[in-house]
Amino acid sequence: MIYLDNSATTQPCQEAVAAVHQALTQQWANPSALYGFGFDAAAQLRAARHQVAKAMGAEPDRVYFTSGGTEADNWAIFSTVKRLGKRGKHIVTTAVEHHAVLNCMKQLESQGFEITYLQPDSCGRITAEDLKAALRRDTILVSVMMVNNETGAVMPIAQMAKLTHRLCPEAYFHTDAVQGFLKVPFQAKSLGADLISISSHKVHGPKGAGALYISPRLKSFPAYLIGGGQESGMRSGTEATPAIFGFAAACAAMSATMKEAISREKALLEALAQKLENLEGVLVNGCHEAPHILSLSIPGVPTQNSINILQDSGIFVSAGSACAKGHRSHVLQAMKLSDERMDSSFRVSLCAATTEEDLNALVDVIAQNILPQSR
Repeated sequence: MIYLDNSATTQPCQEAVAAVHQALTQQWANPSALYGFGFDAAAQLRAARHQVAKAMGAEPDRVYFTSGGTEADNWAIFSTVKRLGKRGKHIVTTAVEHHAVLNCMKQLESQGFEITYLQPDSCGRITAEDLKAALRRDTILVSVMMVNNETGAVMPIAQMAKLTHRLCPEAYFHTDAVQGFLKVPFQAKSLGADLISISSHKVHGPKGAGALYISPRLKSFPAYLIGGGQESGMRSGTEATPAIFGFAAACAAMSATMKEAISREKALLEALAQKLENLEGVLVNGCHEAPHILSLSIPGVPTQNSINILQDSGIFVSAGSACAKGHRSHVLQAMKLSDERMDSSFRVSLCAATTEEDLNALVDVIAQNILPQSR
C-alpha cells in the first residue's frame, strides 16, 4: 500500500500507539479522582499538556485539550462572538477555509453577523494587504487558516495577526493551524495569533484529540463546555486520556525530527511536481508552499476515475478535503479554476514515511493508466 492522503489522516506512530495502549491498560484512572491512582493520571495529563505545548511553542497553561480541530475551531469562533459580539458584528475569514470554520460563519450570518470572505488569487494565496482592505472598526474576529488543506498555500499568519492587532486592537485573531502544525514551524508565544487550533491525527497521533491555544492576552475567554470543571473550567468533561496521551507522544516524536522531515518532504514534493508538470495533460493547482500537499488535475478524467485507477494499483489519494465528500471543491472554485479542471482534481499529501519510490510509482500509474483516458 502506498498511502498519499496524509492531509486527511496520518498513520499513528509507534510512540502514540504505545502511549494509547498504556493509557488503556495501566493509566486508565480518571484524572479528577481524589486518590493515588487518579493523581497518577492527573500527573500524566499535565505531562501530556507540557509535551503538546512544547511542540507548538506555547505556555502549558494556555493549551486546552479538545476532541480535535473542528471543536477547537468552533470554540475559538463562537466564544469570541460570545465575548465580543456586543462590540461589533463584523468578522473576516477566507473563502478557502475548512468547513469547520466556514459552517460556523454560515450560522453566524443567520444570526445577523456580517462576514467578509477574502478571495484567493489563482494560486490560492491571500495576502496581508487583502486583509488590511477588509478590516473595519467593528471587526471583532479574523480567522485565517495557516495552511490550506487542499492546495498547500501558506498564509502570512504572523503578518496578518500583527496587522489585525494594530488596526483593530480589540479584535481577536484565530488561525486553524491543523495543516501547519509540525509542518510549517511556528511558536505560539511569538506568532501573534490569539487562538490556534491543532489536531492529533494530522501529526501521527490518534483521532479524537486536539487542542486550542488561548493567548494570555485574552481575558475572560468564555468556556466551551460547562460541567465538572475540567481543563481549568474551560472545557468540562472527563478528559479522553488515551487519545491525549497518544497525541502528546506523537508531538514529542514528530518534534524531534521535524526539521529534517520538513526538508525531506519539501524536496520530494518539489521533485514530484516537476515530474508531473512534465507530463502532458497533468496540471498542478495552486502554489504547494507547504511541504506535504499537492493538488493536481487531469482534464478529461473525472476525479473518481483517477482515484479508482490509483487504488487498483495500491495507491491512495484524495478528492480534496476528506470532510467534504461528494461536493466540488470550494477552494478550487474560489481560485476560479475551470469546471473541467475542478472536476478532474485530486490531492496528494505526504508524510515523513513517504519515499521517492512511492512517488515514482504514482507518476508511472498516472502516465501509463490515467493519461491515456484523457486523450
